[in-house]
Amino acid sequence: MPDFQKQTVQWFPGHMAKTRRKIKESLPLVDAVVELVDARIPESSRNPELDDITSGKPRIILLNKSDVADQNATRAWMDHFQSRGAFVLSVDCKTGKGLNGFVPLVRKALAERIEQNNAKGMSGRPLRLMVVGIPNTGKSSFINRMSSKSKLQVANRPGVTRQNQWVVCGDGIELLDTPGVLWPKFDDPSVGDKLAFIGSIKSDVMDVETIAVRLLDILKTDYTDRLCERYKVDPSVADMEPYEVLEAIGRKRGMLLRGNEVDTERAANTLLTEYRSGKLGKITLERPKG
Repeated sequence: MPDFQKQTVQWFPGHMAKTRRKIKESLPLVDAVVELVDARIPESSRNPELDDITSGKPRIILLNKSDVADQNATRAWMDHFQSRGAFVLSVDCKTGKGLNGFVPLVRKALAERIEQNNAKGMSGRPLRLMVVGIPNTGKSSFINRMSSKSKLQVANRPGVTRQNQWVVCGDGIELLDTPGVLWPKFDDPSVGDKLAFIGSIKSDVMDVETIAVRLLDILKTDYTDRLCERYKVDPSVADMEPYEVLEAIGRKRGMLLRGNEVDTERAANTLLTEYRSGKLGKITLERPKG
């Protein structure tokens, strides 16, 4: 059996260091920061450096892709972030679900700023928001949903947006889009794994079987029923090694090579694709601590 424990997932292209500098430089231009996180891994999909970089600005957190996350877990995460002073909304930027609550939430978060503008006779001044987040959390999809014209390039892969862009969204709101930015080193190796699970790290920097096996190590314990339902495997997979579960999935799907050997690479790609698209159901891989 291959050794899947040695590889550590890390990915920090040069343009991300430049993005960090540009975010810091652009901060005086905005009234608040909108941070998109993936509702399936709300903690791991937050760049810890952004708290320092954007400190002093009101924070609005959008739990995106909530349509493929566990609803109970999403509610727990909303409570968690609200208890830390953030304004939080559960959304699905792809379909627009939940985004009708965004403008009211912005006005609530910036009530003091709006009052100050009115007192200065600047009631028509737009509210300017910076949109931040790690790659592939849906920033461009969010902005396209909020604006009347789909101006930004959208793709289901990390690293699409490469420069800061202003977009006028109506309702007196302007959004500054920024490229997705990770941080140089993941102190907890499991964070890199989770980012790889959801597709925030480019597939060419990791071994797909390794990532699939690590995902199965979680799913076989916490979501055994989803694996059984989707891949028609036996519930006993909960007691199997993750690589054996991957082989069982490949065998059930008829992914066989010569000699009746399972094509585990193909099975791994299938698992990751179906997890990311929500075909395994509503799954959240982490819960709030404390």
